[in-house]
Amino acid sequence: MTDVARSTEIAAADSPATVKPKTKVRSAKPMIDRYKWYEIAALYAGIAVFLFFVLAPFIEGFLVSLKPLAQLFSRPYSFIPRVWSFEAYVSMWTSVPALGLHIFNSFFISSVVTLIVIAVVVPAAYAFARFNFTGAGLLLAGFLAVNMFSGAVLLIPLFRLMRAMGLLNTYWAMIVPGAAFLIPSSIWLLRTYMLRIPRELDEAAWVDGASRLYTLRRVILPLAMPGIVVVAIMTFIGAYAQQFIFALTFNSKTEFMPLPIGLFAFFGKQEVIWNELMAASFVGILPVMIVIVFLQRYLVAGLTAGAVKQ
Repeated sequence: MTDVARSTEIAAADSPATVKPKTKVRSAKPMIDRYKWYEIAALYAGIAVFLFFVLAPFIEGFLVSLKPLAQLFSRPYSFIPRVWSFEAYVSMWTSVPALGLHIFNSFFISSVVTLIVIAVVVPAAYAFARFNFTGAGLLLAGFLAVNMFSGAVLLIPLFRLMRAMGLLNTYWAMIVPGAAFLIPSSIWLLRTYMLRIPRELDEAAWVDGASRLYTLRRVILPLAMPGIVVVAIMTFIGAYAQQFIFALTFNSKTEFMPLPIGLFAFFGKQEVIWNELMAASFVGILPVMIVIVFLQRYLVAGLTAGAVKQ
């Protein structure tokens, strides 16, 4: 290469047209550290106030369960028990001998409702997420309309229906309406999750000769499992919480009564045994807490799915 050509090459490399623009270096400082100290203090103060109003009733209820009954109405009232006692957690089983049966009934009813809802919702959500059939939007709007009605509004029609089917005073009197009220919202929730699953996966399975059912079972279900777990947990909690009105209307036998009805036994004619009522309430929610603890990993994964674009 001649000296003239080498000089021309060096000049072209140093010319402004060929100089690459400098990229802006982003600060590695965490976003939380970019706030002023008073902004961080206000943020944490707001969170503390919010948590106080959310957790204060639960903390107060737990402390009431640890107080003797006479101390609950003493003046001045003390938030912290003067005398700590777990007697209420022992005596509640004597005050309501069928309390264990009530807790089992609630857990059993909620479990059956959850299984029915999942069996119906999974194929329905897949159909609404993948098929463009006539009336799909109308059906989805109808599901929302169903959720607008309270169970109390439909008690008389449901009672007549349960009586005609011979389901009164059975577990099914609470399972059937419980599942019916939870299916619509569950379809909406799981359909939204399945819409995030790429359609190319279905098409790849069809190219390999897979049927719709096989694609749902072997391709979609493993990917949708976090969403299914979220729906199952929400359904279980909803079924556990809505048993009172159905049990009060459709059931009169103690052996089928769920926990919300069993808690009424602590309301006496002369007084309410508040410490035992609170103790029974906390023992009664243990099945729900156990379910959430064991499925927490799937619950967090399902709730945060789609939050970050891949």
